[in-house]
Amino acid sequence: MADVFLPQNQHLAIRTIAMPRDTNPGGDIFGGWLVSQMDLAAGTVASIKAEGRVVTVAIDGLTFHKPVFVGDEVSCYAEIIKIGRTSTTIKVEAWVRRKLTTTTMKVTEGIFTFVAIDGDHTPRAIQKN
Repeated sequence: MADVFLPQNQHLAIRTIAMPRDTNPGGDIFGGWLVSQMDLAAGTVASIKAEGRVVTVAIDGLTFHKPVFVGDEVSCYAEIIKIGRTSTTIKVEAWVRRKLTTTTMKVTEGIFTFVAIDGDHTPRAIQKN
């Protein structure tokens, strides 16, 4: 059994359980479901930093390392790596704790970029405080 390991310098942004409805035809968790969880996690961090609404404009360097299975506890850790005038770039790592164990492992990672928008869906400046 592996030691429990959590990423350093990152914040837990979302935690959920992979359910049977989230599977692909092969019976493993659908990659698109996992990406959506990572996008939700990054979006939460980006909207807090932007103090308002943000939209996803890019996902870069997405890498799937290991599969996710039904019953796995999925935790997405996020870290702001760059703040531009209107955009925020966030590294997200998805980790799982395998069902009924203490074994944890990184399964997916990627870089998500968001742009802050105003009520007219126009990019707006982010305060760099």
